[in-house]
Amino acid sequence: MSAPLAPVIRKGRPPVDDLPQLSVVIVGAGACGLTAALVLQDAGIDCVLLERDAVPSGSTALSSGFIPAAGSEAQRAAAIDDSPAQFAHDILRKTEGTAAAHLVNAYARASGPAMDALARHGLKFEILDGFLYPGHSVRRMHSLPERTGAALMAALERAVQATDAPVLTRTLVRELWVDDDGRVSAVGGVRPDGAMEYLGCDMLLLACNGFGGNAALRGELLPEMAQAVYGGHDGNDGSALLWGQALGAAQADLGGYQGHGSWASPHGVLISWAVIMDGGVQINRDGKRFHDETHGYSEAAVNVLAQPGGVAWNVFDAQTLALARTFPDFQEAEAVGALKTCADIDALAALIGCDVQTLRATLAGIAPDVTANDGRRFSRTLDAPYYAVKVTGALFHTQGGLDIDAQCRVLHPDGTPFPNLLAAGGAARGVSGNAVWGYLSGNGLLSAVAGGYLAAKTAIDALSGVTAVPHSKEISE
Repeated sequence: MSAPLAPVIRKGRPPVDDLPQLSVVIVGAGACGLTAALVLQDAGIDCVLLERDAVPSGSTALSSGFIPAAGSEAQRAAAIDDSPAQFAHDILRKTEGTAAAHLVNAYARASGPAMDALARHGLKFEILDGFLYPGHSVRRMHSLPERTGAALMAALERAVQATDAPVLTRTLVRELWVDDDGRVSAVGGVRPDGAMEYLGCDMLLLACNGFGGNAALRGELLPEMAQAVYGGHDGNDGSALLWGQALGAAQADLGGYQGHGSWASPHGVLISWAVIMDGGVQINRDGKRFHDETHGYSEAAVNVLAQPGGVAWNVFDAQTLALARTFPDFQEAEAVGALKTCADIDALAALIGCDVQTLRATLAGIAPDVTANDGRRFSRTLDAPYYAVKVTGALFHTQGGLDIDAQCRVLHPDGTPFPNLLAAGGAARGVSGNAVWGYLSGNGLLSAVAGGYLAAKTAIDALSGVTAVPHSKEISE
């Protein structure tokens, strides 16, 4: 994990001759930055992306690559009845009304147009079928046919490469130059040879990272996950948050994050929550279920970590195995030996190390139309042979960050925006509220893609002299 970066804020403009001047500088070439670059290029706005890694990847490449969106062409082609209002309602219901209402509304409305914009650049999205992710009332998860975050990143990078927007990899941005009016005038990035390269900018978009990979910030802000496995990208070092602190920017929802209660242990591979939504269960070392798994995979991380040894077993049957094998992450987990096969309950109890009678009673409680003590309703039994994967809870990425308005403008504590500083994706507050249980499946990529889209639109308007429309905090139901 990364050590805390010292934020470097300098006054004025860099003392160099012939400072290159860009309309928009984007820090971070993840899904957020790449989406923003495509939208800017569509509008004829020049921009450059500064990426610390040799190959753009970030949190997106480590995800399943599923983007929730309402009202896209792909969703309409699948004859799915959905709307931004319904999407916003699902987000607010999951967060029990604690998510930033203005962002929920803005992201829900932008999600469909953002997906359509990406599709026009050759990304061929399909809607995941066969099951609903927790908290979503309709099918709205958009995926490329490969069903991986790495494929999504590769497709976004190819699309940007086909434009005039350069991606400067292995460029670690360390300095922000700010004038007396609080306007960011330039950035300084360290290149592979150690030299500092400066770029002037009319607008700056922080699309870089959260703080999950910064052990010090994690311990301070997310103590419940301080010792958990970190399954995110090391580049999430908190630099955006630290820059914001140095600039005096407001912060919000720093206790929000995406956990995952299905991280194969010790193999370190994500096991799709589809195995749970299709009928699988989580069983602890005592042979018992311990929570309603359908509430969501994020809060499941905390529930799993609270079990003996901080582990549990995902248990499912042949029907679910067939579905699971359609996901590349599961195929990888199976290839490295994470999947175990048990012919009967006795074999499953021996694998888990629990009392066979306790396990037998647990499995007997899984039956059609049965409501368990924790509230979960089951549509079918689990039949032998049983399949099991040992899992633990992990932290994937944070959901809090710089406070922003509905146009992704970074805000001062009094609510006024910085003149030309934007933030989206992991750098900004998301729409998951201030706790792990508020995370609705896909909220991370929603913030990245819809946020990148909106930030680009804001930059386009600002550079064209269009006055931003004040956001509304009301949600249309």
